[in-house]
Amino acid sequence: MPRVLSDVIAPRAERTGREGRFPRGSVTALGEAGLLGLTVSADLGGGGRGVDEAAEVVARVAGACPATAAVLQSHYAAVAVIEACGSPWVRGEIAVGRHLSSLALADRAGAADGAVGASVSRSGEVVALRARKREVVAAGEADSYVWSSLPLDTADGLTLWLVPAHASDLFVPARPDGTGPQGSATATVLADPVLVPADAMLGEDGVGGDIVLRTVLPWLCALRDAVGAAAVHPSVAVAAEAPAATGRPVTAAADGAVQFSAAASAATALR
Repeated sequence: MPRVLSDVIAPRAERTGREGRFPRGSVTALGEAGLLGLTVSADLGGGGRGVDEAAEVVARVAGACPATAAVLQSHYAAVAVIEACGSPWVRGEIAVGRHLSSLALADRAGAADGAVGASVSRSGEVVALRARKREVVAAGEADSYVWSSLPLDTADGLTLWLVPAHASDLFVPARPDGTGPQGSATATVLADPVLVPADAMLGEDGVGGDIVLRTVLPWLCALRDAVGAAAVHPSVAVAAEAPAATGRPVTAAADGAVQFSAAASAATALR
């Protein structure tokens, strides 16, 4: 870890921030050092570590390069979901440092409830996901996204998917339009629609809201605390309360996680 920081991440940090260039070399070095796979099971070749160790890595990286730290925050939170619900093959790729993941949880403002084109449909073993996901860190740079949608077969809830970044009809703007640190490639990702196999579902249909609240948000909170970010964004409190009050965890949980992640990334950039 010290050598990656001193030899790779720190020397590139100023240019990353100035030019807004994604820190690909730093991410590659983190993968080669075993840090992208830090929290993957040791049985699959990962580090077998938990949130505390991940938070320590994020804190040390944040001191050198806020953009790289933002990428790691989203990656580790996404990997927490993949570890619980993903395939052994993807987990193995993350373990050996060949796979970067990120969160794509909230639709563009006004679209989270399906009113502006967000939809999901199934034909046989293929699922079509249509949405504009906002505040996606490493947009166009990650290998996969932990993606949220309305459920397929239930009236309420949220469903999560692992969407490969190379999938057809998945678009990223030429210039990042999000609020993350310069160089973190935080942007909107458009699926118009993106087609994924039905077995790309993470967890059961309709239970993604629980996964966001019980896995994603705790990880984001721990990683936020590691870099000394500002107070929790108000939407996080809404995310915790709204499912019981409104029965609509799709908007509350996903938007809360994404807005919280954006606030944490912005705070990291100010350090």
